[in-house]
Amino acid sequence: MTRSGQEYLESLRDGREVWLDGERVKDVTRHAAFRNTAASIARLYDLAHSSGHRARLTSDGEHRAFAVPRSYEDLVARREAYKVWAEASFGFLGRTPDYMAGGAAGFAAAPAVFTTDSFDGADNALAYWRRLAEGDLYATFTLANPQIDRTRPASEQEEDDLVVRAVAEKDGGVVVRGAKMIGTASVFGNEVVVGTIEPLAPQDVEHALCFSLPLDTPGLKLLSRTSYEAQARSVYDNPLSSRFDENDALLVCDDVFVPWERMLTYRNVDTTFRMWWRTPAYVNFVHQAATRFWTKLEFLTGIAILLTKANNTHRLPQVTQAVGRLMGKVAQAKAFVLAAEASYEQVDGGDGAAVGAGGVMPGKEISFAQRIMAGELYPQAVQEIRMLAGGGLIQLPASGEDLLHPELGPLVRKYIRSPGHPAEDRVKLLKLAWDALGSEFAGRHEQYERFYHGAPHVYLMQQAWEGDTAACEELARSCLDGYGLTGRAAGEDAAR
Repeated sequence: MTRSGQEYLESLRDGREVWLDGERVKDVTRHAAFRNTAASIARLYDLAHSSGHRARLTSDGEHRAFAVPRSYEDLVARREAYKVWAEASFGFLGRTPDYMAGGAAGFAAAPAVFTTDSFDGADNALAYWRRLAEGDLYATFTLANPQIDRTRPASEQEEDDLVVRAVAEKDGGVVVRGAKMIGTASVFGNEVVVGTIEPLAPQDVEHALCFSLPLDTPGLKLLSRTSYEAQARSVYDNPLSSRFDENDALLVCDDVFVPWERMLTYRNVDTTFRMWWRTPAYVNFVHQAATRFWTKLEFLTGIAILLTKANNTHRLPQVTQAVGRLMGKVAQAKAFVLAAEASYEQVDGGDGAAVGAGGVMPGKEISFAQRIMAGELYPQAVQEIRMLAGGGLIQLPASGEDLLHPELGPLVRKYIRSPGHPAEDRVKLLKLAWDALGSEFAGRHEQYERFYHGAPHVYLMQQAWEGDTAACEELARSCLDGYGLTGRAAGEDAAR
């Protein structure tokens, strides 16, 4: 059964150790740096718990993201659920609860991947999936190693506790120590997966582990980055950053005890890497992310259209062409989602007796290509809209209070307006546009979208490996084989 928003908020009041600006945060649901975003996430839960969207968001009493798709129709239904939540934050909450829910469903579809000679995590992976689904839990993850020395593997860093590793085995589990970075939305989660998605060196066996823990686990610390929500003056002045700053945090494990039943992989370099790439987990991530990205481009393009109308430039040919380019980018983003679904692949579930094993997943080739498109397209779209907005984004009142001031209000209303758009409406639109395009919050999002799926040198190489390069080569080779030095096409003499 899905939780209500209030039940979700109550679950965050568990004594978790979150730090911001040198102070420990007592309650993320009430702190000025986190409370509005927590409330925005709570509203997502309310949409699934009791609203007109419930039928699209849930199936058999659970969010559709937890289900293992069995058909193309199931993939479409899951995407429609993703779309509802993406639209609720206009695409600015990237790691909503449905993100890792899809990852857990990917584990359940191929649990045999977790079975090795030294450690069998298959049952734990299935239990993880069931625990999240039955409790409607918000799972997050931290998978990136701290950027200390990228020329050395994890086991050869200058200190042995820079990257999370196993330091001791005790009755019932393992003690881990070290850090992971970019725990997006981890502050708001119920559980956090700690692992690695990048290849590890053979000697990194102590670092080759993946586990999930509740956020209130003793010794688990989250060090928050600057909060854009805390810096926001009001919803009117900062409509996005005041409500949708999902935050990023450094996760530190200070001799944290991990029970065996919470361990998904252990001391196995290959399995710790393969759990993301040989199950549908990562492709499920892309399915959710691609749907959100499509939604975000729709929203940004909508801002662009409103800006051109507010500037009374929307009928100019060059402006119409710019809007056309943006609409083309929206169509590209949509096309990748639909194509990945249409090119779905069967999942090798391994042991067919496992609950949830098998099913289908979006096509890998299109899914992986979406990562390239999104990282390159987002900055282009932002730049296009900035050009349409012009200097209006710069000359804005410091806050909405200026409009309410008896002396300043009349001046703002006189000079910051356009035909059919009084100052209150124009300033409101420009404040929204600046928060989406030019604020520090917006800068984080541009950087975030560029590296959402990892570094380009990684996913570009992976595209070359996963794509059907042989078919491309064969087509070009067939052309070469069709003629010779004489200039006649092959078989031409025989035809005569």
